[in-house]
Amino acid sequence: MEPTLSLKFVKTRSVWRDVADAARTTVRKEEGQREPSSAWKRRILLSEHSPIRQMVFKWKWHNLKYWVSVHFVRHKVGIEHFVSTQRTDRTGVNRNESPQSALVDHECVANAQALITISRKRLCRQASPETLQAWRMLLDELRASEPELASVCVPECVYRGFCPEFTSCGYAASEAFRQALAAYRSGT
Repeated sequence: MEPTLSLKFVKTRSVWRDVADAARTTVRKEEGQREPSSAWKRRILLSEHSPIRQMVFKWKWHNLKYWVSVHFVRHKVGIEHFVSTQRTDRTGVNRNESPQSALVDHECVANAQALITISRKRLCRQASPETLQAWRMLLDELRASEPELASVCVPECVYRGFCPEFTSCGYAASEAFRQALAAYRSGT
């Protein structure tokens, strides 16, 4: 039996007061005192202004299929990847005989902007189900500590309001899409 995919989520260097103070600096205001409101958090995340890049998150998938890991390492801006080696001299296993489905550990450190951007591609219904599952696993963990950030991590069609793919899956023509778009825009 194949080991089960799991995720260890560790939130690091993510203080909303720091984000708010950076935003205040950009408009020549002094640092604030209170925790920003949920509405303010959502507004700055939707606007994708640079202070959100102060929010940095760390997680690790265990037993991720190598080919799924490859989907994630395609993302480069605002994220770093650390993937367990398959080198023969390190593992004692002939790398040339390892299938694409070989299991790896994949650790990431990413800022909030990267999570929003990656979600646009990895939540698309045309993403592979295995990649979609791994990304949703991360967002489910994120939702527990940062619900505003998780709420703006949406597929490309919801983000743009239409499907830009060459061949659409049809979701953008559905009632479910209209509801998801309305929720994204309204903040619910």
